[in-house]
Amino acid sequence: MDGGRVVVVTGASGGIGRAAARAFAAQGDKVALLARGETGLNAAAEDVRAAGGEALAIPADVADYEQVRAAAERAEAVLGPIDVWVNVAFSSVFSQFVDIEPAEFKRTTEVTYLGFVHGTKVALDLMLPRDHGTIVQTGSALAKRGIPLQSAYCGAKHAVQGFHESLRTELLHRGTGVRTTIVHMPAVNTPQFDWVESRLPNHAQPVPPIYQPEVAARALLYAADHPERREYWIGGSTVATLLANRVVPGLLDRYLARTGFDSQQTDRPRDPHQPANLWRPADGKDGHDYGAHGSFDDRAHPRSYQMWAAQHPVAVAAAAGGALGLAALGLLRRRCR
Repeated sequence: MDGGRVVVVTGASGGIGRAAARAFAAQGDKVALLARGETGLNAAAEDVRAAGGEALAIPADVADYEQVRAAAERAEAVLGPIDVWVNVAFSSVFSQFVDIEPAEFKRTTEVTYLGFVHGTKVALDLMLPRDHGTIVQTGSALAKRGIPLQSAYCGAKHAVQGFHESLRTELLHRGTGVRTTIVHMPAVNTPQFDWVESRLPNHAQPVPPIYQPEVAARALLYAADHPERREYWIGGSTVATLLANRVVPGLLDRYLARTGFDSQQTDRPRDPHQPANLWRPADGKDGHDYGAHGSFDDRAHPRSYQMWAAQHPVAVAAAAGGALGLAALGLLRRRCR
């Protein structure tokens, strides 16, 4: 892996962004941290320094293009030319679509989709003249398969997928040294389930199987080092869902209609006073640092074997070839008896 680069991570105050910032720092990168919540940002900066990297915390709302541009200019002035830009920041509403206000849907789209557009535009303006740089988009299995209760998030992530594909073709046409890739995540144990705007009767939860944010962070780090691949699918559940959606999408509609409501809620009633970060940072109210992990540590997987397979295609191909060879040898032996 590379080290000593200048990396920008949006949504760095918590969840996947927080874990990704630590992962880049651990290999000696300088990390500019963008988010709204200053409590989480300052704690993330301490994490980066503890991991061995140089940190620069920059409060910014990715929904505001001018704030993102100013943050990038500050990052380059302090840390140097940006080598890697990782878009992670998002917000959403857990609710049936009919219960989401238009302003809430708009705000989710501005953060979760336009935030990626703003970050990418700013990064390209800096990287293209240098003919160098990598942009990593944090996608989701929900960028390709919508589920109930997350229409705002699914719509925004689908938009990110289309945006990524269009941009990638344009960069290929240019023949530039700037690369972009997208990493589609499974359900991850992040604080979002404690702070996303929710109208569910019970406390929200990720749809099992659940993975720790460090799994997602390692995937983003790998993608930044190997951006030649157009996209990565992380977690066996992501692969299974997206393949099923290709083959039997109508059947998957019915399955999700039957199971998707209960599987996204615990049996614990939702706290009506829980914080919501749609309009303001969740840590702004009580000064609480939410960190990278959510409240599902006891159920979250610390690794993804599917991700390992994606990172080691030669070894997987060799193992598959060996298995086929052994099977063929066994068949020949039976026939020669």
